[in-house]
Amino acid sequence: MTAASDGRARLILGSGSPRRLELLAQIGVVPDDIRPPDIDETPLKAELPRPYCIRMAHQKALAVPAGDEDVVLAADTTVALGRRILGKPADEAQAREFLLAMSGRRHSVITAVSVRRADALWQRDVLTKVRMKRLSEAELNAYLVTGDWQGKAGGYAIQGPAGALIPWISGSFTAVVGLPLAETAVLLTAAGWRAQA
Repeated sequence: MTAASDGRARLILGSGSPRRLELLAQIGVVPDDIRPPDIDETPLKAELPRPYCIRMAHQKALAVPAGDEDVVLAADTTVALGRRILGKPADEAQAREFLLAMSGRRHSVITAVSVRRADALWQRDVLTKVRMKRLSEAELNAYLVTGDWQGKAGGYAIQGPAGALIPWISGSFTAVVGLPLAETAVLLTAAGWRAQA
């Protein structure tokens, strides 16, 4: 069966991120199913952050099994310091390295969104500039001990304890959290998905 019981297309969220689920709920979007894709997220040699992020979102959307009438929503959030991609830290030492690299500097957060229905694909990417305050050793250690860096691109989440370390952003707050809501709503509409009345 490829349609919801009320006849509308089913929405499949191609992400295991609880943050994306919470963001969608803010605009009244509740996926019919959640199917996190299993793809290789290794950047290509010399791949730049924005093309990498767009490629990841695209590949995630294509990797989610879905019927022709289903609408698949997938996204990728990438933290970039200049041309360098700061992925999810492997351990606390790498999280420390990332945070020290961003300390007192501006970096970019790119979130790409892909919506797929059958063979059609709609895509948008949003770039937000973020400044992290200059971190003291005490602040850095206090943040690392929270464990909030785990599984987060760049080693932090703006909506968690690290929010106290971010005095300035220019762009979309929800994109930094993991899903730019205004752009996502436009893509879902373009794909013909509608929220339950």
